[in-house]
Amino acid sequence: MADGRTIRYYDATPVARVATDRRDLLAAHTTSQARFDPLLGEWVVVASHRQSRTFLPPADLCPLCPSTPGRTTEIPETDYQVAVFDNRFPSLTTTREQLPASAEGAPSTELRDGFGKCEVVCFTSAHDSSFAQLEPGRVRLVMDVWAERSAELGDLDGIGQVFCFENSGPDIGVTLAHPHGQIYAYPFVTPRVAKITGKLADHRKAHGANLFGDILAAERAARLRVVAANAEWTAFVPPFARWPYEVQIYPHRQVPDLPDLDDAQRDAFAELYPDVLRRFARRFPAPMPYVAAWNQAPTLKSGVPRSDWWLHLQLFSIRRAADKLKYLAGSESGMNVFISDTTPEQVAAELREVR
Repeated sequence: MADGRTIRYYDATPVARVATDRRDLLAAHTTSQARFDPLLGEWVVVASHRQSRTFLPPADLCPLCPSTPGRTTEIPETDYQVAVFDNRFPSLTTTREQLPASAEGAPSTELRDGFGKCEVVCFTSAHDSSFAQLEPGRVRLVMDVWAERSAELGDLDGIGQVFCFENSGPDIGVTLAHPHGQIYAYPFVTPRVAKITGKLADHRKAHGANLFGDILAAERAARLRVVAANAEWTAFVPPFARWPYEVQIYPHRQVPDLPDLDDAQRDAFAELYPDVLRRFARRFPAPMPYVAAWNQAPTLKSGVPRSDWWLHLQLFSIRRAADKLKYLAGSESGMNVFISDTTPEQVAAELREVR
């Protein structure tokens, strides 16, 4: 790209890509750093340069649409299937800085540079489309992209976890309406994955079994909270759901991460996942805003155990009724104790009925 970033194109069949980014762009300046919270034992990323990022531009100024003769965008080509490029406003960056050992005046708050990678994944060149509208072949192509990028980023020295995700809808915090997701390569293992990894070890020690596998087996047997399933995957509302509408999607065969999915699993997911997304889109008069979060194992270089990890997708929405959103108020934001306004069993029944 014109400022030195990298863009990659992925196509179902070979396409000659010759367009050049002719914009006059200065190299992006980032201020990312990570600060350690000694009370919670967690890293907080500080990225103040992101305050100036593009925010909800009109469709004719969308930076993720293909370039046209009269307007250049982040994607130089006039059309594309799937495109991946380095975020211009990344939360994490490969730029290394020499920083003090701790934050100024706070010796217990360890300080690091904000090392890592942030990539944008555009699922389609069609601005007014959505992931739910993608045909299975395109979903399969996106899955292959997630797997390829996860493998490459996870192999970088210093990366502890790779996170592929999509935010959809302005109510969830989306700043660009074009169908897209992101990939973060963190220099540490995230709090969620670290905590789950510890619980997996506890369950293995107490029961000699895989906690993920036990949860999946119980849901497949009960079928009370199953929303949809096929030969390779089951989508269910977890009995401990935190969000008003939440579905987790597990492969029946244990794999730790996206690169380890075989062809049958990838093809089956490409059929099942859009069906679940369409249920989210049609449950209320307007499509639900959502976050789709792939929970992958820590990287091989992280040093964190991976043997019991079971790849799964967590899909959730903050909408609790047609005209109401779930806000993270005192208990959720202050103490991280979620209070649900819906029941998992009723939500599963509602989603099963959506056509």
